[in-house]
Amino acid sequence: MSEVAPALLVVTGLSGSGISTALHALEDLGYFCVDALPPPLMPKLVALARGTDKLSRLALGLDSRNVDDPEATLKMLDALRARGADVDILFLEATDAVLLRRFSATRRRHPMGESLSLPEAITRARVAMQPFRALASRIIDTSHLTVHQCKAAVQAFATGESRRAGARVSLMSFGFTWGVPQEADIVWDVRFLPNPHFVEALRPQTGLDAPVRDFVLTHEATARFLDRFVPLIDDVLPAYDAEGKSYLTVAIGCTGGRHRSVSIIEHLAGHLRSAGRAITVRHRDIDKDTR
Repeated sequence: MSEVAPALLVVTGLSGSGISTALHALEDLGYFCVDALPPPLMPKLVALARGTDKLSRLALGLDSRNVDDPEATLKMLDALRARGADVDILFLEATDAVLLRRFSATRRRHPMGESLSLPEAITRARVAMQPFRALASRIIDTSHLTVHQCKAAVQAFATGESRRAGARVSLMSFGFTWGVPQEADIVWDVRFLPNPHFVEALRPQTGLDAPVRDFVLTHEATARFLDRFVPLIDDVLPAYDAEGKSYLTVAIGCTGGRHRSVSIIEHLAGHLRSAGRAITVRHRDIDKDTR
């Protein structure tokens, strides 16, 4: 009886994009994780894992620290597939601005930055890791994900949830006073709706409070808007799924981000949950004082 080859998930991408966070998320799912393993040792680890229940699912972290020759590493992965291993590549990335901020905040040296400036090192790493990105089973942009959201996205991919349920939708309320969220894929302005801010009893409350929600949602203008907006969201989400997008941010804005946008986001969240969508909700500016 032949030994079963292990499943191998290669977690790769740009340094600073969350590879370590992804490996921790996979450990929680029972993966045996190894970070920064030299690629020539991959076949030996897979050979050791054959027929061993504890090592039936492997996750290996690869980035510019340990990949000197991406093309040779990819050929090695092809050879492992030819020997029966189930190999997937998960690629994590982030914008240059976010990577700069992360490295500056942690004061870590970029793996390619010994004789380069940080922006130059990030650019060189992006070019070097492009062959992995081109062949990735899934690409996750972590630019605007929290650690918890990043872990959830990785686990959704590893368990197949994201492929079954479609794009994970992040719903965000915000106030135009504080700026439009740059991470949003869809932005809608609801400042035309009646404003509870001008009702003295409602002003201190938010769209999480029933009186404010009732004020906003029972108005005729809101009903007309929702009758058109909610079906529009229902229509476009499958198109994003078909494109292979794993994460989608829908942002609804009012003036201060405390009343109207919060009420609409809460209404939309209830609708999408009832439709079986995986969602997260964030009220970005709900605690900001607009008095």
